[in-house]
Amino acid sequence: MEEFNLNEIDRLLTTTRAVRKRLDLEREVPRDLILDCVRVSTQAPAGGNYQKWRWVIVDDPDKKQIIADAYREAYAPYIEAQKNAVTDKTLNDPTLTKIMSSSDYLAEILEKVPVLAIPCSIGTPADMEGSLGGGLQGWWGSVLPAVWSYMLAARARGLGTAWTTLHLRYSERVGTALGIPDTVTQLACIPTAYYSGESFRPGKRKPAEQITYWNSWKETEIHSS
Repeated sequence: MEEFNLNEIDRLLTTTRAVRKRLDLEREVPRDLILDCVRVSTQAPAGGNYQKWRWVIVDDPDKKQIIADAYREAYAPYIEAQKNAVTDKTLNDPTLTKIMSSSDYLAEILEKVPVLAIPCSIGTPADMEGSLGGGLQGWWGSVLPAVWSYMLAARARGLGTAWTTLHLRYSERVGTALGIPDTVTQLACIPTAYYSGESFRPGKRKPAEQITYWNSWKETEIHSS
């Protein structure tokens, strides 16, 4: 049986974080390195092996500016709603404050990130309406794993990424600027850059035992057979 170094694999999977403030805005990211990440992403599972993923990699300053402007336009009402939704007590939570500060920073500097990767899929979710192949879940499940594989491959190569979707509110505007046909669906925008500082640690998460149910909803106890 083929063996893997589980310690290294687990470290990759548990320390691939959303990187915002630590993105290195000065260091150029070679296109060959991005291609390596895309190459890995193409091995992700896809329903019917249709391989509908496509990647629009944006490193042109003017086009990055268009994406960033669309992102900020969508971000302003989004973050205002987020802040209005939390109580004064929650707002003073250091973790939440850190996340909001990090999000604010990314919105301010997005066009300065060396690479903005736009993963796309040929077709639209509407193609699956009435389908016997899993519907919308099947459509998204055939394209999003490739995006996560890209982010894992980037992390393994010393690059930081963050999964963002706010620009999709103005996807038509961005699509026009990038020449993306309206028969193609933009899935996200993945800022990609080298990162500064030390490495990353696993995040705080609920224990697996609390979120794993055995045979019935909310049945968390493991019964011996």
